Amino acid sequence: MIRGKKVLLRTIREDELDIVYNLICDINNKGPYWHLIIPSEKEFKREFSENGLWGKDEGRMLIMDYNENYLGEILYFRGFDYQSGFEVGYELFHPSYSGKGYMKEALLLFCSYLFACFPINRIQVNTMKENIASRKVAERCGFVYEGTMRKATFHNGKYHDLNLFSLLREECPSLDSLLKK
Repeated sequence: MIRGKKVLLRTIREDELDIVYNLICDINNKGPYWHLIIPSEKEFKREFSENGLWGKDEGRMLIMDYNENYLGEILYFRGFDYQSGFEVGYELFHPSYSGKGYMKEALLLFCSYLFACFPINRIQVNTMKENIASRKVAERCGFVYEGTMRKATFHNGKYHDLNLFSLLREECPSLDSLLKK
């Protein structure tokens, strides 16, 4: 478990699989930018039984507050084989949690943790061009805009441009500096 000032990051427990699955699949609260594809419950639980949804090439953590409320999730995965780092994705489970600084803290903690645990030099985030809130979170965490991938993702019936941001190891605060003391 990773304890920040406002949020806790932790892996998913078996006894909460149904709760988390329902939160991930609740497209009514996802907002206009998170992908609407719903994973099958069987596949979700199979992946959990194989590795607890945490491994060397991909994993997900819950974003919780100190009252154990499920605020969102954050995940990492390998991009293309030739890339030397991870891509990170994140979402809040309900719009009422936005604008409170939860995601900024979660993203910084998560990236610092990944840099502390893995021999990677780069983490990237892709946001739909119209997703200003996600762009602001990335930029407030020190991610640098690298360019736009034109019509790179299909979402809600049409193609969207993706903005690419990256954070290098030397640009990220140390994990120790972000932990709640």
